[in-house]
Parts: sequence; C-alpha cells; structure tokens
Amino acid sequence: MKHSYKVTGMTCNGCRSHVEEILTKVKGVSKATVDLEKAEASIEMDFDIPLEKFQEILKNDGGHYSIHKPGEDVHKLEKTEIKFKGTATGKYYCPMRCEGEKEYEETGDCPVCGMDLVALQTNISDEEQIYDNLLKKFWISFGFTLPIFLIAMSEMLLSNPLYRIMDQYYWNWIQFGLSLPVVFYTTWIFFERAFRSIRTLNLNMFTLIGIGAGIAWSFSVVGLLFPDVFPDQFKSESGTVHVYFEAATVILTLVLLGQVLEAKAHSKTNSAVKELLKLAPNDAIRVNNGVEEQIRIEDIVLGDILRVKPGEKIPVDGSITKGNTSVDESMISGEPIPVDKREGEIVNSGTINGNQSFLMKAEKIGSDTLLAQIIQMVNEASRSKAPIQKLADKISGYFVPIVVSIAVITFIFWFNWGPEPAYVYAMVNAIAVLIIACPCALGLATPMSVMVGVGNGALNGVLIKNAMALELMAKVDVLIVDKTGTITEGKPTVETIGTSGESISESEVVKNAISLNQLSEHPLALATIEYGKERGVEPLKVNAFNAVTGKGVEGIINGEKVALGNLKMMEQVNALVSSNLLYESQMYQKQGKTVSYLSIDSDVIGFIVISDRIKKTSKKAISELINKGIDVVMYTGDNHDTAKAVADEIGLNSFKATMLPKDKLEEVEKLQKLGRVVAVAGDGINDAPALTKSDVGIAMGTGSDVAIESAPITLVKGDLKGIVKAKNLSDKVMKNIKQNLFFALVYNSIGVPIAAGILFPFFGILLSPMIAALAMSFSSVSVIANALRLRNISID
Repeated sequence: MKHSYKVTGMTCNGCRSHVEEILTKVKGVSKATVDLEKAEASIEMDFDIPLEKFQEILKNDGGHYSIHKPGEDVHKLEKTEIKFKGTATGKYYCPMRCEGEKEYEETGDCPVCGMDLVALQTNISDEEQIYDNLLKKFWISFGFTLPIFLIAMSEMLLSNPLYRIMDQYYWNWIQFGLSLPVVFYTTWIFFERAFRSIRTLNLNMFTLIGIGAGIAWSFSVVGLLFPDVFPDQFKSESGTVHVYFEAATVILTLVLLGQVLEAKAHSKTNSAVKELLKLAPNDAIRVNNGVEEQIRIEDIVLGDILRVKPGEKIPVDGSITKGNTSVDESMISGEPIPVDKREGEIVNSGTINGNQSFLMKAEKIGSDTLLAQIIQMVNEASRSKAPIQKLADKISGYFVPIVVSIAVITFIFWFNWGPEPAYVYAMVNAIAVLIIACPCALGLATPMSVMVGVGNGALNGVLIKNAMALELMAKVDVLIVDKTGTITEGKPTVETIGTSGESISESEVVKNAISLNQLSEHPLALATIEYGKERGVEPLKVNAFNAVTGKGVEGIINGEKVALGNLKMMEQVNALVSSNLLYESQMYQKQGKTVSYLSIDSDVIGFIVISDRIKKTSKKAISELINKGIDVVMYTGDNHDTAKAVADEIGLNSFKATMLPKDKLEEVEKLQKLGRVVAVAGDGINDAPALTKSDVGIAMGTGSDVAIESAPITLVKGDLKGIVKAKNLSDKVMKNIKQNLFFALVYNSIGVPIAAGILFPFFGILLSPMIAALAMSFSSVSVIANALRLRNISID
C-alpha cells in the first residue's frame, strides 16, 4: 500500500530527515519519503496503518510536527511553526537536531551550527514567517543602502553639492554608520553561508559575495580609521582613502532581494495540485432505501448508490445505474463536446454532469479514482525534476580559488620584495585584488537579463514563471502539442451548412435549427444559436417541443413538424435523407466532425456541421517551429479520424490519438530517456501530468487553471504563435546572459593583474581606488545596459 499525507512543522532539511526517520521506524512501514518543499510524506506500508498511528508517533516525538490527509483544513490542525529571535516564549530546539532532542529555554542561535532556534509553538506558518522576516530585512537594508549609494555616486559630480554641507571625510563616516545595520543585521546570513562554503570547500556565489563584500567593507573601515598607512595612490584629492561602502551594501541588498523572491516562491505549495483538488466536490448525496442523505466525500464506501444532480461534479468513479445524461469530460480527454452517458456506462470523479439527474454506483474511491491518479502523476512528475546548476555558480567554483590564490601570491610577493613599508603595500595590493574581483556584476548578470526578458515576454503575451524554463526553452528539440484548445479553438462552432437542393436556402436551415435549439439544454445547441446571432437570424415560435436523449430535438414550427439531430432521430420521425445529402454529410463525419440533420415533416432539407475550428495561427506557427529544427508531435484524446484530419490540415506528419493523461506522461518519459529536451503545450487538466513532467511546460492562457499552474510558461492569447515567441525570447535571453557574464568578468580580469602590481616595476603604477571603483561600476553598468537591450528586441 502507498499513501500520501501532508506534514506541517518542517523548516529545513534536518526536519525532513528527522520526520522521515520517525515514520520509517513505524512497524509495517517499508519506506517513507518526505518532501520538504511540498510538505508531503509518501509512505509505503505492508498493511493498512491508520493515520492516527502516525499522528500519535509524531506527537510523542515532541509535537514539533503533525501529519494529516491532503486537502484537510490545516488551520484547524495543531501544527509546529517557526518563530524568530525575540518573538516567542517557551522552549526552543535546533532544526538541524545538532544535539539530538535537546531543548533550549531561551531564544537565540544553536550553540553548535549557529542556526536560529525554533519555538515549539507559534501561531503563524513557518514559510510565511520566513518570507515576512526576509521582506522586513530587505526594506531595512534598502532604507540604509539607498543614502549610501547616493552619497557615493555624488562623488562623480564635478561640483559635488554635498561637500558644501560637510567634507568628504565626514560623509565617509556617515556611510560607515549607515552600513552597519546592513552588514551586521540584515545580510549577516550571507557571511555565515560564505564561511560555511569555504569550510566545506563548496564554493558558490555566496563565497564570492561574502569575500568580495566583506573585503570591500573591511578595507573601507581600515581606510577610514587609519588613512595614514595607505600610500598616496589610494587617496582622493582631499586626502581621504576611497571607501567601498556602497559596493558592499548594494550587492548585499540585491542578493537579499533575490532571497526574498525565492522565499515567496517557496512559501506557495504546488498550485497545480491545489487546483486539481478543487475539482473534487466536498459532499455527495447517498441514496439508501429511497432516502437521500448528504455525506462527506471521504464517507463514501464502495457500492454506495449516489445521486448526481444537473450541473454538479461527479464525486467518485463508478457506473450509472439509473438515468441518462451528458457529461463534460474535458478534464480527462480535453475534448470540448460533452459525452452522452446511459445506464451501465462509466463516469469519473471531477467531471461535470449535464442537464439530467442520475443515480450511480461508487466503484472507485479515494486514491483509486482517475482524478486522484492525475493528482499523483502531477506530484511525482514535479518531484522528479532536477534543478539546473546556475552558470554563475559554475564560474564561481573556478573564479573564487583563482582570485584568492592571486591575492595570496600578491601579498607574499610584495611582503618579500616590495618597497617599504612592505607590509602596507602587501596588504593594500592583496586587498585591491579582492576588491576589483568583487562579483557585483556577476550577481547581476543572470537576474538582470531574466528580469528584462520576462518583462518583454509579458508585453508580448508570453508569461514566464522561472528562469529555468527560459533557459531550457532554448534547448528544446521536441514539442508535443495537444489538439483541443491548443491547435484548435477548444469549443464547438458551426463550420458549414449543407442543403438538399437549390430550393432550400442556408438561412432556412439555420432559422429552423436555432428555433428548436433555443429550447434545448444540449451544449451543441449553443453553437448553432451563436451562429444564428452572428448572422442576425431571428428564431421562430416552437410548440410541442421535445428533447430525445442521445438523438436530438423536435417541435412544431408554423404548423410543420421539424426535427434536428442524428440519423437515429431522423429514423424516429420517419424522415428520409437523400443519397447525395448523406454522402456529403458523411465526408465531414469521417473527419471526426459532428453532423446534425434538419427535417421538415418527412423530408431532410439540410444539415449543420459542428466542429472544433483550427486557430488561424496554428499552421504558420508549426511551420516556423519545424524550420527551427524542432520536431512537432500532436497527442490528443480525440479519435483517430479527427486527429488525422487536423494533422493533415496543419501539415503535421506525426500524431497519436485516443491518448489519456497517463499515455501522454509515458511518451514524455520515453523521449527524455532518449536524451531529448521536451516541451509540452496544452490547455486541459488531462495535460497537467505531461506539462509538469516535461522539461518545459507551456499552457494556453485560455485553458484550465490546472494546466496554467502546472506549466512554467503561459501563453496569454492561447495560440501556437506564442511558442515561437517563447523560443525566440529564450534564444536571445541566453545569448544576452552569456554576454553579461563576459562583461561581468572582463573588467575584473584586466583589473586583477593591475591590482596585483604587475605594472609597478615598469611604470610605477598601482591600481588607485578610483580606478577600482570605476572598473566595478563600469562592469555593473555594462551588464545593466546590455540587459536593458532586451526590452526593445522583437520576438515575433
């Protein structure tokens, strides 16, 4: 047996491991896997273990964590949540469990690992509090950094108005004072991470940021307190040493902003699953010995007889025992035309009943229903995605040790062979190497391009949720497209009107059809009514109206008996279809289109063809994508004839029909195992598992909320032209990022040997603080200016 539960109270990987260990120890559990980000536990067991058993085990562990069924109201449950320093009362514990189950009486840091201690009981959710705490720190950091930045930038003005108020020496002290809260409070965590990365030799962006910002700030403090130890080359005209408080605080605040955005994203659970859960109703009507009672969905047992009323969602999987209806199954098949259902036929949880009430027998409940399986597939697909390592981190892995090594070599060289005072020259030049290598621009290189690129995409109707999708879109070599709502419009429309001869006009067929359909509740009736409205056709009065389930409708118009429906309906009213009319209509039916015949008395005078029209942009967009070297494949839940007709019309050679959600998911997995980078474009709930599993999921903005939440890219207009735009945007953004990484490193790479003093023996030149500041500024300005070019590029 395998069950999934929600777990609350976890705040870090240590919590995740601890919960996993506790659950695994329960007798009968063969395997327990806990996902921190989704706050979810997947438990495999040899026999059925009540949820209460797991709740009791976690409660006995100290009550730090709680476990419950998916979809339960978490706010009504007791749960452990994070509490930050100075805001809680009671006992505290280390989330990493450094000292086992030891609890601490006072708030503060763990004496072993230095992490914030967590309170056992709080009132606000841990993820929300983490986000709120980071957001508060960001605004504090921004408030102190902005004046530092303005003071520093004013030095570039020829006649600095600030110097009329006080000397540069005092402005430097003001910058120092303003930088203290930023360095020692709001962004201190980055220095902790940098220290940890150095200690574990896992060098990354935080290593660069910690060393670069830390050295820049420390150098500035030493220059402020002891200016006389520095050579004249490191001083301004007023005799003060040039300080780098703005460089340190700006990069730290920008990185903090990135952490805020990351925490915001992390605080949201899987939105796609939330939307899927909404599809299942909370209640159902059970019929017991003719008595109806309303029960909770979880109280349904196998074999229960349930009543489903018109317009309601079907609660579980089962078969109809009494009644006929039409069911909207678009969540499964993606097809917009409702399916007629009769006694004995299967209906699925989450699908929507049409205009008739019916009784059904519950045959699959809980995690066995098709809806639950789709939810499970979306969950597993999202969990299996491996994050891509950022290019900036890769560069950092090489850049940091090289820069630190050069700084050490510089210090040793100047200390042994430099002029007096040798130790000052050694220290100053070594620090200059680290300052010029400060990764301000490197930290901006990727996010600036992504931010501007995403903005450009939004203006062009391409909404991108994360940078990973933007990067992978440039590498996509296979695109799987759904038919309904992606290639086609996703709704039934009147395609053409056929008549039995020249004596019968199209308007006569339309007028009689809409007259009958204005009284019909069938979804296809709406298509003909809309068609009539567009052409200004007024309906006639109908008497003795009758709807025949599965066949059509009939009534009396102007004293004549008029019927509209399929061939069975024509047989019922004894109306004859001419051979020519039958042949013509069957040509459309072979293409998977719906044909309704119209008869007056005993003669069939015409027919109406209803289909899901292909979007105007589909054919051209697919042609452009194929020309870009992308293999385009169509997977649809519709029948083979319809799929082939659409594929032929848009010029697609490859397609598969009658594809269920599971089939689409398996096809994506097969392609990925072959090393292909797969994008999936779809608009329905049935596309959600494949959208989530794919390397890049692309949802039509006109489609279901579930599809939109499952995909990192959404096309607002919902047409395939948007995929061409997304591909073009991705190519240009990735090119821009690589250019930015060049700009971020080129000034530093040139400046590092100069800072090390390579020109001193030949020209007596040392890198002055002003040149170092300009190099860092030009580096950042170049990156920003290059990224801003993305605002004006065309992605059509």
